[in-house]
Amino acid sequence: MFRHLMARAGHGPKHHRFDRPHHGAGGMFDEGGPRGREGGRGARMFEQGALRIVMLHLLQEKPRHGYEIIKAIEQLVGGGYSPSPGVVYPTLTLLEEMGYATVAAEEGGKKLYRISAEGEADLKANEALLQQVLHKFEMRRQERPDADSPELRRAVQNFRMALHTRLAKGALSKEELHAVVDIIDQAAVAVERV
Repeated sequence: MFRHLMARAGHGPKHHRFDRPHHGAGGMFDEGGPRGREGGRGARMFEQGALRIVMLHLLQEKPRHGYEIIKAIEQLVGGGYSPSPGVVYPTLTLLEEMGYATVAAEEGGKKLYRISAEGEADLKANEALLQQVLHKFEMRRQERPDADSPELRRAVQNFRMALHTRLAKGALSKEELHAVVDIIDQAAVAVERV
């Protein structure tokens, strides 16, 4: 059904979005340009098949919800990148369709994903790719001295949550929008001057 929906949306079998390489100039990471949700749309972190393998690796560690996978990948990379739910959840659906993951519904309707025997076999067959990706993540963490700063991550998450909560309350008036933009701009200038 998922492939049928993708085909209806203009992604036929030859142009299925999971079959395209997810990289820029041939490397595993598109180092030129922004990354993840923080960096804007269209950023590519994984080459073809790498996200699927990393997700299987995380499911092999323990069963997880989609949100937990997003957070685990963010932690693996060392912060500064968080895969979009619009990439993670369709990949989980694909893993389920391929028979690489099974799903159990939990209280509250959340899906809990577990790796299957087929998923274990695929992960084993792609061990070299997994090690390559994990090595790249390690290199990236070493390049970011602030990557393991829980205080900074918490502060950024608090800011995002406050903004999200305020926007969820309803549309901002013109004055409120300008006030929020001014606050964000002042904070950015203050951080640059530290």
